[in-house]
Amino acid sequence: MKSKDAFNNKSIKVPFFSPYITNDDRKIIQNTLKNTLLTDGPILENFESSFCKFTNSKYAIGVSNATSALHLSLKSLGITAGDEVIIPDMTFIATSSAIMLTGATPVLADVNDDDFNISVNSIKKNITSKTKAILPVHFAGQPCDIKKITKIAKSNDLLLVEDCAHALGTKFENKHVGTFGNTGCFSFYPTKNITSIEGGMVITNSKKIAKSIISSRNHGLTKSLKNRFSKGKPWDYDVIEPGYNYRLDEIRSALGLNQLKRIKKINLQRKIACDYYNSKLKNISGMIIPTYPTSSTSSYHLYIIKITNDFKINRDELFKKLLDAGIQTSVHYKPLHEFTILKTKGKINDKLETTKILYNQIISLPLYQNITRKEQDIVVDCIKN
Repeated sequence: MKSKDAFNNKSIKVPFFSPYITNDDRKIIQNTLKNTLLTDGPILENFESSFCKFTNSKYAIGVSNATSALHLSLKSLGITAGDEVIIPDMTFIATSSAIMLTGATPVLADVNDDDFNISVNSIKKNITSKTKAILPVHFAGQPCDIKKITKIAKSNDLLLVEDCAHALGTKFENKHVGTFGNTGCFSFYPTKNITSIEGGMVITNSKKIAKSIISSRNHGLTKSLKNRFSKGKPWDYDVIEPGYNYRLDEIRSALGLNQLKRIKKINLQRKIACDYYNSKLKNISGMIIPTYPTSSTSSYHLYIIKITNDFKINRDELFKKLLDAGIQTSVHYKPLHEFTILKTKGKINDKLETTKILYNQIISLPLYQNITRKEQDIVVDCIKN
């Protein structure tokens, strides 16, 4: 019998995550492999146009991953050495890496105690004469207070790049996240709500930004592959600025496009799973479960609980208890200030008090599109007992 664990640990009963690749997905991939053009082709264009329609954005540019999406966004906006970009301390390392790749300095801000999103007050504390941009993360699929952050950015003449890696389908007051700032950056990593195995997308309403990113993702070439071979000499193109190989190929585009078609169903299934956890884990002393404001729409990317001093065991003991029972969990995330590179390349103006407390409290429970009630009950019973 095949192990549920990606690393073939047969003791695992409930994995932290399980990708959901359908037979139709497999068929689409096989059919795409029969095509002559396998990169920078019509399937990518279809994926991009469908993504525009779903997010209600003017432009969408497919790229190799969300890190490259962030990097190209910052580059297109002129972020460079000597600049500072404010980000939450509680996020994946890629958020800060994209900034450091431009030569700029990531400035770590504290987060909220309830939704774990970047604190508006901490953003204000971190603005200096060197600040050029704010890069909020819509954490775990919950939108940050993007209206207030947009207002802060405008009043201080700052750029705004939204990290939407967790947030496909997330809306703030019925407007899709990623459309509030200069750009929005999405991830299609295997653990995300939809996957192209590896892949990402940038959305923007700026033609200038879109044009810059399209060129930069393809070595800085001034012509696309189609344009080069449709008219004139294929080798007759220019390069004005150095670029990167951050392309999204046709195979991954085909998978992403096929999964995008069922994103509403996927997010609904995740919502049902989160609601079930909430119904079974409510009113437990020392445990705080997620809440979902009615003014916004979550993508339900992660299900994170907080373990406080009133719970019978601490977070690390709960992690061990669950693992011993064959249940995988994780922590999202180790704060950026804990990493060696951020101690030398980052900047901290705030005390980051909330992040430091949360890091010892939070734990992410198993959540994926096809998680069963039986699997969730195994998790719940282990926690309660």
